[in-house]
Amino acid sequence: MTPQLDRRAFLKLIGVTTVVAACGGAATGPSAAPSVAASVAAKATGRINIYSALNESTNNELFAAFTKATGVGADVLPLAAAGELQTRIRAEKGNPKADIFIGGDSSFHDGLGKEGLLEPFMSANASAIATEAKDPSGNWTGWYFGVFGFVSNTDRLTKEVSGKKPKTWDDLLDPAWKQKLVMPDPVKTGGGYIFLATQVFRFGKDEDRAMDFMKKLHPNIAQYVGTAPQGIQLVSQGQFVGGPNWSHDILTEKAKNPGIDLTIPDLTGFEIGAVSIVKGTKNLPGGKALVDWILTKEAGELNVKLSNRVSVRKDVAPAPGAPTLDQVKLVTYDRAWAADNKERLIKKWQQAVGL
Repeated sequence: MTPQLDRRAFLKLIGVTTVVAACGGAATGPSAAPSVAASVAAKATGRINIYSALNESTNNELFAAFTKATGVGADVLPLAAAGELQTRIRAEKGNPKADIFIGGDSSFHDGLGKEGLLEPFMSANASAIATEAKDPSGNWTGWYFGVFGFVSNTDRLTKEVSGKKPKTWDDLLDPAWKQKLVMPDPVKTGGGYIFLATQVFRFGKDEDRAMDFMKKLHPNIAQYVGTAPQGIQLVSQGQFVGGPNWSHDILTEKAKNPGIDLTIPDLTGFEIGAVSIVKGTKNLPGGKALVDWILTKEAGELNVKLSNRVSVRKDVAPAPGAPTLDQVKLVTYDRAWAADNKERLIKKWQQAVGL
């Protein structure tokens, strides 16, 4: 048995899904990646292992397109909980299994970078993206923005909460919402932690006021779920009336079920979805090829089509109905501070709500 077959068998044992086999040479014609990405991809061969916090449908099509454009195969461990992927990368630091970590807020990548667990890489294609989406140290690069919103089940909202959608996050403290809400777990998910940090910033970094809000909200939360998409699914199925969650994922589900709706409360937070190369990667050229490709206009447009996320590239139009950063009232989100204080804030939240 060849080393590659051994490796693929091992990947299956740890739950990795092979999304697509290598398809040969780089793409040509109008849809080909920019020349700078192609020059890197030309040096890249073999396969890369991707730890992905994206949903399954996005994983399948996005990485199939990557392989078609570059010839580099992709084996994907899909787990839509960036916190769990971060923990896994830390646990495997002595013998890294992943080449790429993709998806989830940049704070998850930033923490790994500060621990020396990421391979710095400044892609030439990053010159085309928003400044705030770049890590000065090159440990990670942002490739999409996500705005935190609120999903509601229209039928249950009308019958049980008089059809009132929250205009501010404080509206969710109304006793009418008791045990009717579902939200991502701040310990396991990027969305849950960003929601928690958003409250801290909404109160001007007054942590006591923020924790008081979370404590008062707690009786209205029937369940803290392990992934953000799971929360949306439960609302879509009618098991809960609503919950805070990612706008792009809500829009994706709404296309399948018009019985749910999206609301953006004032002073909300947002994520910078990031990609990074894991230190100790077995295929550094392949990892660089992925980062280069994901920053192209073609990849940005495909991601918008697949997931309704907002591209960090100004030349990629947002999906219909997708909220952009300049269309909503955002908190002043101090991303570096949120990353540095994450573990402390989560412990403080657990104490406040008794978990």
